[in-house]
Amino acid sequence: MIRNITCIICPRGCAMTAEITESGVAVTGHTCDRGKEYAIAECTNPVRTVTATVRVANRPDTMVSVKTAAPVPKGKMADVMAMLRQITVQAPVSIGDVILQDVC
Repeated sequence: MIRNITCIICPRGCAMTAEITESGVAVTGHTCDRGKEYAIAECTNPVRTVTATVRVANRPDTMVSVKTAAPVPKGKMADVMAMLRQITVQAPVSIGDVILQDVC
């Protein structure tokens, strides 16, 4: 299987091609090792940082921005969002506060 991937590691945005075979992933079109690593990871174990908003219970019509501390598997993003929809926080909320421990 062949996948065309645009690297998002730096502003250069290399257009890479990843060929997935039984023996691994062969990447072409990268200009640095970080791009090659990104393409391999995107083909074998894609992860994403989830950003969302959570309701603030004691402030009407107020939401607070949240994001995962580390990327989560792409297939688990819907599960993370479902958990976040079910919670509220109490003000005050500070940058770095843990809203939902061990979400994934």
